[in-house]
Amino acid sequence: MSSLLPNDLSSLILGLAVFFVGYSITMGIFSAKWDPKGKHCYVTGGSSGLGLEVAINLTKKGAHVSIVARNKEVLAAALKTLESYRVTPEQRLASYSFPLNTAAGSSGALHAACEPFGGRVPDAAFLCAGSSKPDWFVNMTEADLLNGMEQGYWVQAFTAHAIVKLTAEQEFKGGKIAFVGSTVSYMSFAGFASYAPAKHALRGLCDTLRNELILYSTDVSILCAPTMNSPGYANEMKTKPKIVAEIEGEDGQPMDKVAEKLVSDVARGRSHIAYDFVTDLFRTSTRGSAPQHNFVLDALLGTIAWIGVPVWRWDTDRKIRGHREEHRQYLIAKGVIQATPSKSLDAK
Repeated sequence: MSSLLPNDLSSLILGLAVFFVGYSITMGIFSAKWDPKGKHCYVTGGSSGLGLEVAINLTKKGAHVSIVARNKEVLAAALKTLESYRVTPEQRLASYSFPLNTAAGSSGALHAACEPFGGRVPDAAFLCAGSSKPDWFVNMTEADLLNGMEQGYWVQAFTAHAIVKLTAEQEFKGGKIAFVGSTVSYMSFAGFASYAPAKHALRGLCDTLRNELILYSTDVSILCAPTMNSPGYANEMKTKPKIVAEIEGEDGQPMDKVAEKLVSDVARGRSHIAYDFVTDLFRTSTRGSAPQHNFVLDALLGTIAWIGVPVWRWDTDRKIRGHREEHRQYLIAKGVIQATPSKSLDAK
């Protein structure tokens, strides 16, 4: 009996795979897909990183694209890049320099971008602005904690609020709003005390608006992105503790691929978008009230997560536990504690 088990298991997996593929193809045939061609797409954080890649992707698809960021020089370079991907002379490509960390700045940016379109609210908004500064919680200042919420939550929430107000005023139907969260929108671990709470809040806002904006026939999505090869990632590494980078365990995903996944899944009307398999496991085990993608596949992923997530948690806890003495020496070097014998960090 035991010698037949691997073959039986392989047949089961193959059968499930065929079913999933067939189911997905069938769902794809009978579901309409949004097309950004000719639509006005508004991209915050569009001068660099994921935001620029999203803007490039939309430009290639024939959309009118407005990008917003603060640095005028970087914006000018980004707009020049977008022009190189223009597919029709009719496309409107524009950049706007505004701060997005206030309600006034976010509203001003949106209205400026809408002006060439007669003030009409954008057909789709991709909210890619934000940044992260990983570090030990003990090192963070009041400014670090406040900045974590500003850059992880408010720079997107203020823009979404401005869009929803304009959508309601104009009685616009069929819009799309896409937030950019993180894998730590579903979970977290050491080093992300100023970032993960903001991304959990952003996920909560997405789930709230997904339901509330049914009133306006507006789809709301959130990309829960893994680590990406971006300028922001390079900045993160300046403060990220070594053990935190080890737990992450990857060099980062290509931004153009992540951008394509975001645009494609927004077009399909998906609410929660996970780029990689690991994030999908956390999505299916922590999705709350968010809609499923494929109820059979999500059930399978949820079962895998039921086993896999505790294993991941055990391994992460083991690594942090093994880092205690090194961390204690770090605290001594920083002057946080005195170089005297201590058992507190070695306690189980």
